[in-house]
Amino acid sequence: MANLERFEKLTTAHVADACIRAGVPVRTVSLTAVAGGRVAGRVLPARHVGSVDVFLEALESAEAADVLVVDNGGRRDEACVGDLITLEAKAAGISGLVVWGLHRDTVDITAIGLPVFSLGALPTGPLRLDPQPADALSWATIGDWTVTRDDVVLGDEDGVVFVPADRADELFDLAESIRDTEHTQAAAIRSGQSLRAQVRFTDYLTARATNPTLTFRQHLRSIRGAIEE
Repeated sequence: MANLERFEKLTTAHVADACIRAGVPVRTVSLTAVAGGRVAGRVLPARHVGSVDVFLEALESAEAADVLVVDNGGRRDEACVGDLITLEAKAAGISGLVVWGLHRDTVDITAIGLPVFSLGALPTGPLRLDPQPADALSWATIGDWTVTRDDVVLGDEDGVVFVPADRADELFDLAESIRDTEHTQAAAIRSGQSLRAQVRFTDYLTARATNPTLTFRQHLRSIRGAIEE
C-alpha cells in the first residue's frame, strides 16, 4: 500500500493533474465534505439496496484507514447514511465515508468528526428494500467510475479522486512536483512577475502563429510549466 500520509501536503487537484501527466484516467467526482475536510484510504466498497446491513457487513472486513465507499446510484430521493453508521464506521477504525448518494443527521455527523463526503442531505431514509447482489461488497460505481479494493480514494474541499493503489506513490511523486512548481509560480506573481511572463506566453503566441496545431499544454511541457496538468 502506498504511503497515503503524503496526501496531507497535496490536494485532489494536484493528484488529478498528476493523473493527466501519467496517462492515468482521471476518476473524479464532485462531492461535498459534510465533516472533516480530507480523507485518504483504500476503497471499501458497498452497494446499498435499502438496508444498512450491507455497511455492517463491509465493516466486518475493514482494515485500518479504509474508506467506506457507498454506491447508492446517486439517488436523491433517500438518504442512505446517517449518524449511527458514521459512528460505527469510526469505531471500526476506518478513515472516512464517501457516499454516491445522500446523507442525513448532518449535525450529529459533524459532531462525530469522521470525514464524510456526499452529494447532499435529505431527512428521509430509504423507503424500499431491493435484493442485495452477491457481489455487493466487491465493487462500487461512483459517477462514471467503478472502484474496487485495488483503488484508493482521496478527498478534500474540491471533491474526491480515485487512483489505482499500485500507482499511488508514482502519482504522488508527480503531484508533489506539480505542487512545487505552482507554488513557485504563485510566489513569483506575488513578487510582481506575471504568470504570462513566467510561461513565456508571448513566445507561445508567436509559435502558434507559425504552427496552428501547437497547444498551450505542449508549450508548457516544453518549458516544464505546471498549469493545466
